[in-house]
Amino acid sequence: MCYLKGIVNGNMFSVIKKVKQYLIDIGLLKWISDENYIKSMYKKKMHENLNLSNPVTFNEKLQWLKLYNRKPEYTKMVDKYDVKKYVSNIIGEEYVIPTLGIWDKFSDIDFNKLPEKFVLKCTHDSGGLLICKDKSKLNLKKEKLRFDLIMKRNYYYRCREWPYKNVEPRIIAEPYLEDKEYGELRDYKFFVFSRKVKSMFIASNRQGKGDTYFDFFDENFNHLDVQNGHPNAPEIPQRPKQFEKMIELAKKIAKDEPQIRIDFYEVDGKIYFGEITFFHWSGMVAFEPSKWDRIFGDYIELPLNSNIEEEEIDE
Repeated sequence: MCYLKGIVNGNMFSVIKKVKQYLIDIGLLKWISDENYIKSMYKKKMHENLNLSNPVTFNEKLQWLKLYNRKPEYTKMVDKYDVKKYVSNIIGEEYVIPTLGIWDKFSDIDFNKLPEKFVLKCTHDSGGLLICKDKSKLNLKKEKLRFDLIMKRNYYYRCREWPYKNVEPRIIAEPYLEDKEYGELRDYKFFVFSRKVKSMFIASNRQGKGDTYFDFFDENFNHLDVQNGHPNAPEIPQRPKQFEKMIELAKKIAKDEPQIRIDFYEVDGKIYFGEITFFHWSGMVAFEPSKWDRIFGDYIELPLNSNIEEEEIDE
């Protein structure tokens, strides 16, 4: 009942969908093997069977990497707190957003010690976020309910993205950032394939009214005729001032990974690291036109040997 009160928005179908997703996130279907779960979900989302024996598209290869490319360091690389030290050791602390505090639960946070504008992030998932632009308007009771629920879920169970499985659930606070030129914080997301940046996209209007926009570009910042999950912006976004430096830093962070996405922000010309993503859209959102799924797939050279034993999949 508490969960329903926290998410009800007047649409019963939406409520049922969110409750079902929450039950999955806390492990309702954990008895299903990763391989079988991924195959079933891929069929549902992509409307075709998943080819794991000979994957060729970007989305197929991401599913293969979920199952067979598992390294212990991936856990800290997706942990929104631990990754800061990881990245600092590679490119320098000056590119990392400062941490204002870290807590095991929402009730531990002393909001009197936080600035008027700040951001809260959960370390263990994707989407556990609070952007506060005016602390006086914050509904702490509502946010506590939401964060208490988020802290109970394990993002790994949603799409079987293994790096999230053992991340410790915590909450961190960061300064609120905004680029004065655009009046928002744009995301610059770089796809790196074996130390080569082949594409990136700009996520804009994420906190504005209406659609979020994704605009894809090649490594030379030529706009690509591709959509994936969100429409293109009405006007093509400008090239970030530090575009070449972002490419350089993305390559350093990515190292030799067969495929990885490195995200940055640019605030008044200064670069800040955002996050590391191993599975863009979890590999379950179609490209338009569909040829781009194969084009991106060709960029990925899968490892010759997997990093996981077969029995470890069927947990």
